[in-house]
Amino acid sequence: MIRKEKQEELQKRMELLGIKEEDLLEKFVLGSGKGGQKVNKTSSCVYLKHLPSEIEVKCQKDRSREMNRFFARRELCDQLEEKAGGVTKKQKEIEKIRKQKQRRARKAKVKTEEVSD
Repeated sequence: MIRKEKQEELQKRMELLGIKEEDLLEKFVLGSGKGGQKVNKTSSCVYLKHLPSEIEVKCQKDRSREMNRFFARRELCDQLEEKAGGVTKKQKEIEKIRKQKQRRARKAKVKTEEVSD
């Protein structure tokens, strides 16, 4: 179950990006892969297409259709932000990790120089 705050946050994000529900083509597809009989029999996989931008998203992270609808919309927002040139949360995380690795490499270099002296 998705908390109401998260749903409201997603709605605001969609409004900021100009995504309207009527611009979305939503289909439910039979799932596949891990999860056994329940996943393979139900149409819990969500396919979203944003008609103005032609961006397509397919999501099957969870066994629940409602959760997959939420995740698909969130992924669509991420892709639209990336296309618009904005910095996404994923890009911020990657940049943070890269900086951490740089710091570690510098510290290791200093240590090796101290040992060799």
